[in-house]
Amino acid sequence: MGLAFTLRMLQIVVLSLTLAGCAALTEGDCRTGNWYALGERDAMAGLPPRVDQYAAQCGPGVSAASYMDGWQVGYTEWNRRVSGSKM
Repeated sequence: MGLAFTLRMLQIVVLSLTLAGCAALTEGDCRTGNWYALGERDAMAGLPPRVDQYAAQCGPGVSAASYMDGWQVGYTEWNRRVSGSKM
């Protein structure tokens, strides 16, 4: 396989991983979002806080404080499960 093919495959992989990390919510999710639960779910998936992405997508209805409260609880649980530590 040539260098051009390898570079093209690398571009596709990077693009796929980038798109997979996007915070996609429906319009309904934005209106009725349970921001605490969403933050907790993101953290339990090992993701960094994505409240800024949700705010850019959904507008001013995002409760950053509620999201971060949930994220912190989820992160503590994720960390306990992954590392076995007691935080």
